[in-house]
Amino acid sequence: MRVLVTGGAGFIGSAVVRALLDRGGETVAVLDSLTYAANPATLAPFDGRADYRFFKADIRDRQAVRDVFAAVRPEAVLHLAAETHVDRSIDGPGVFVQTNVAGTQVMLEAAEQHRRGLSDAEAADFRFIHVSTDEVFGSLEPGDPPFTEASPYRPRSPYAASKAGADHLARAWFETYGLPVILTNCSNNYGPFQNPEKLIPLMALKGIAGEDLPVYGDGKQVRDWLHVDDHAEALIAVLERGRVGATYLVGARAERTNLELVQNVCAALDVLRPDAAPHAHRIRHVEDRPGHDRRYAISPARLETELGWRPTTPLDAGLEATVGWYADNAAWWRPMLAGGTLNRRGRGA
Repeated sequence: MRVLVTGGAGFIGSAVVRALLDRGGETVAVLDSLTYAANPATLAPFDGRADYRFFKADIRDRQAVRDVFAAVRPEAVLHLAAETHVDRSIDGPGVFVQTNVAGTQVMLEAAEQHRRGLSDAEAADFRFIHVSTDEVFGSLEPGDPPFTEASPYRPRSPYAASKAGADHLARAWFETYGLPVILTNCSNNYGPFQNPEKLIPLMALKGIAGEDLPVYGDGKQVRDWLHVDDHAEALIAVLERGRVGATYLVGARAERTNLELVQNVCAALDVLRPDAAPHAHRIRHVEDRPGHDRRYAISPARLETELGWRPTTPLDAGLEATVGWYADNAAWWRPMLAGGTLNRRGRGA
């Protein structure tokens, strides 16, 4: 299968690329504009492979996107390219609307134009997987049941609103034009190769540097944590076996408060980089973020029942391995810090 992955140099996108290429038999093309969120070093091991191609392009650029479709002739698109950091969306919402909403429109138009040029059999097999977030559903209270595919959309940040808009467009292209779209909404991801401004790598790197560990508000915001490799396998399952027009929620049933998670990072650092005192003594509570959602939780029951997918990485083991990866891979993350890509405002999920 020829698969086009947008945002393939980013955190989740690169995990999908690795998973596809590790399987063998797939030809993978990456479309990425290489913004601050991407690191070319992540995909460097694949350079020169016959089953891998890279295109530096912006999903908002109609002609560039059409040229990529013409060059690749994909049988499937995994659309992950997006602006994703809530703090950045608060400071500058415009680029989130342009990339996440307008960029998705460009991708959908190009995909439908491409599909119309295929044979009937090829068009029937074509798939467009639109990858989104649980943040489009808003915030849960402590006793509320987890989000499901039937949960109403109630975005509370510019980032979440822009992703909600993209989701609606993807559904519209399925309903109006018949584009074979499948949507996914995932919980918080973690793992290696994540941008250093996200919660887990941010806390790990600050701990390694001996800096304070700032936590928004009381730190009791709850998130469901999903290892990025498990997410990649879920997306491949959706690509291969998912129902056209359906939505699948991807989560690990691994809820934890932000404060507990930072404490877990500290415990891992105590083993990997022991200090004179436990790293947790550097935790500092700071002013909360505007519109900070209290709790996210996802039910992946449809994905488990219909497609047989299950996460395989327990949170504690995955978290310890992730912190260890950042401790051992300064050559990957240090250039991102030196290049000024870290939004220092970023403190939590």
